Amino acid sequence: MRARRCVASATESNSVSFKELLESWRESASAPRTARRLAVHLPLDEAAQLAALAEMFPGRTAEQLITELMSVALRQVAAAMPYVAGKRVISSDEQGDPIYEDVGPTPRFMELTRRFRAQLQGAAGGARGERAATAPKVSRRSAPQRPGGKTRRRAAR
Repeated sequence: MRARRCVASATESNSVSFKELLESWRESASAPRTARRLAVHLPLDEAAQLAALAEMFPGRTAEQLITELMSVALRQVAAAMPYVAGKRVISSDEQGDPIYEDVGPTPRFMELTRRFRAQLQGAAGGARGERAATAPKVSRRSAPQRPGGKTRRRAAR
């Protein structure tokens, strides 16, 4: 029931992102992971929904599904962060009106994200067996990737 309320209250742009994610699960492999693993304990309803998705998309593991869902959710969180106009003018728009620096949470979030990404890439670079940390890409047209970056085509179903 809780999931239905969340889905029903999602904006149209959010549902498009999830539609694209579902389509990508049908068509492509997931992106590289960090060397570091995180353990999560899901609430019962979410664990059941995850198991349902894993059965519906047998080419995906529960870990891949969680990773890709988290990626979409984090992009939406970043997009939802409010713009808070500061006092300093940093540019002007096409009508010549001033654009003020953002003093809201977005610049700090972006800076922290860059810092942690660099740390994670450094850790992944030290463990040569792991690929660099990247957010999973959601693309309708990307072909599945084999380890080492070679593309393979899926057989038509």
